[in-house]
Amino acid sequence: MAEELMDELDELEELEEDSQKGMFMTFRIGDEYYGIAINYVNEIIGTQAITPVPEVEDYIKGLINIRGKIIPVIDVKIRFKQEPFEYMDRTCIIVIDVKDTMVGLIVEQIADVITIDEKSIIPPPSLNQNSYGRDKYVFGLVRVADEVKLLLDPEKLIRDEDPTLPE
Repeated sequence: MAEELMDELDELEELEEDSQKGMFMTFRIGDEYYGIAINYVNEIIGTQAITPVPEVEDYIKGLINIRGKIIPVIDVKIRFKQEPFEYMDRTCIIVIDVKDTMVGLIVEQIADVITIDEKSIIPPPSLNQNSYGRDKYVFGLVRVADEVKLLLDPEKLIRDEDPTLPE
């Protein structure tokens, strides 16, 4: 499945950046589906040996080497303050590039590449000023078929500081 999606990504790279507007890579974590704008996605790889780094946040699993490039890897489920999951054969790493910073995101399973009309994205409900866990990384919600997908802000996801604090 990851190979098929990589083929789709390779085809997408041939398109102009404008044509990627509204396209999202979706993935599953637990029972929920998330999306990240395709223009951040560099590649999808299977899980591999991760070198742990001492004294870092628990969600930072360590470092991996991709063709000579050393990049940090984040377990998205732990980042959302959820219980860790056992890595399986469908577990993969989405390598993203955010403002020239490469980071790997460990997700349970890749779902699909979808196109979303910007007008159909709604802001997440604000239940309180200090949202916890995944909500502080979500910039919008979208309904696809009969599922709601949470759209992530990759800059907030990889930032060390708490995104709920004023800058």
